[in-house]
Amino acid sequence: MIQLLFTVVLSEMAMIILMSFKTPLRKLVIMGLDRVKRGRGPIMVKTVAATVFVLVASSVYSMIKIQKRWIDEGASNPTDQVLMSKYLLEATLMVSALFLVLMIDRVHHYIRELRIRRKTMEAVKKQNQGFEDAKASGFDEIKAKEEEMVTLREKLKELESDIETKKKDVHAAEANAVALRKQSEGFLLEYDRLLEENQNLRNRLRALDQSLSRSGSKKNT
Repeated sequence: MIQLLFTVVLSEMAMIILMSFKTPLRKLVIMGLDRVKRGRGPIMVKTVAATVFVLVASSVYSMIKIQKRWIDEGASNPTDQVLMSKYLLEATLMVSALFLVLMIDRVHHYIRELRIRRKTMEAVKKQNQGFEDAKASGFDEIKAKEEEMVTLREKLKELESDIETKKKDVHAAEANAVALRKQSEGFLLEYDRLLEENQNLRNRLRALDQSLSRSGSKKNT
């Protein structure tokens, strides 16, 4: 019994030492504890712990009986001393085993919490990195948009200057058109006047021809 308890205590101490340092065996121990804490593992551990606690209580009760016997008899014999030492050692080893089991459970819990915190921190770092990359790309995009706006403003100024030039050309063309229209109107009026004069001259020529023809006929008679 005592050898078994020593083996259990030493095994638990070795497990705690392995869990305290980052080694390949640490991963195996943690994986084993993860499997133990799944399914019926916790129930079995609690059952064993309750059994050990009952054995501790039994050892304590036996030590109390021996102590009471010593008080009643007023002396102690070697057998009772050996039994007292045996029960005390067993109780101490069992309590140590229970304490180390509790320590293993807490260390395993804290390691899992630390792993979760690290994963969370890594996720947050990746998210922040993504935000920074998006922010940098946003800055680049804004810079490109600003450059595009500057280019568009320059083109707008060029177009405005072209529009002003075209407006001046249009005004000049309109003025020329007005002048040509006035000139054409003058030409039309002059043409009408010349037609009228031409018609008047033709009429006068006809009248002269008629008068000449009449005077020639009178002479012949």
